[in-house]
Amino acid sequence: MLVKDQLGNVLQFSQEPKRIVSVVPSQSEFLWDIGLQQKIIGITKFCIHPDKMYKSVERVGGTKNLDIEKIRSLNPDLIIANKEENEKADIELLQKEFNVWISDIVSLEDAYSMMLDLGALFGKEIETIKIVNDIIKSVEEIKHIFEKQWVAYFIWGKPYMFAAKNTFIDVVINHIGLSNVLSDHERYPQLTISELQKFNPEFCFLSSEPFPFKTKHVNEIKQILPDSKIISVDGEMFSWYGSRLLKLNSYIKELKKQIYA
Repeated sequence: MLVKDQLGNVLQFSQEPKRIVSVVPSQSEFLWDIGLQQKIIGITKFCIHPDKMYKSVERVGGTKNLDIEKIRSLNPDLIIANKEENEKADIELLQKEFNVWISDIVSLEDAYSMMLDLGALFGKEIETIKIVNDIIKSVEEIKHIFEKQWVAYFIWGKPYMFAAKNTFIDVVINHIGLSNVLSDHERYPQLTISELQKFNPEFCFLSSEPFPFKTKHVNEIKQILPDSKIISVDGEMFSWYGSRLLKLNSYIKELKKQIYA
C-alpha cells in the first residue's frame, strides 16, 4: 500500500499500521477520537486531550524535543508529525528508520484533508467523514460572526510575539470575521512596544499557549494599550486543527458574548 503525506512524501506499507506514535497534540486527539485507542503507543507531553490518552499512553518528549531513543524503543509502524510543530532535524532523522506521515496545515481545507487522509489510511472513513462534515457545518455558522474589528493575537510575552499571516491561527481569525493587525507580517513576528502601539488594535487576544499568559500580563498590556480590549483566549481553539475544531463553534459564540458583555 502506497500513501502520500501532505508534503508529497510517499510511504509504503505491507499492511495497515498497528503501532502509531503521534507527535502532534491535535492529531493525537483526532486519532483517538476515530477509534485508534489500541494502536496509539506514543504521544508527546503536550498531547493532553483526551485525558485518558494522556494518562495511559507512553510519552516521547515534547513536540520540539522528541526523545528519539524512546521512539526507537517503541518501534512504531508509523509516526505522525507536522511540518511546523516538529523540528525538521528530528523528523529527517526518524524518516531514515521509520515511516513518517507529515501534515502541512495552512487552511481549514488542509485540516479536513489531513483528517480524511488519515481516516482512510486506518480504515476509519465513516468515523472521519462524520467528524469532518460536522466541523464544516459548525464552522460555517460562525463565519464572519465578528465585523472586521482589528485584533493582535499574542503567542509570547517579553519579547512579545504574535500570530501573523500564513498561520492556522490567522486562518481562524479571518474566518470568524476579525482582521489581523499583522496581516502584512509573516508567521510569528516579534514587535517592540512602540511598534505595537502604532497598530493600536481594538482587541488583544492573549493565548493560553504556548506562553501561559496570566492576569498580570493582561494588566501589563492594558498599560501599553489603554484603548484596546484585552482578552485571554483558549489557544487550543485557535491552533488545534483536528477534531477539537468541533468545539470551535460554541467557543467563539461564548467569546463574542464575553467581549461585548
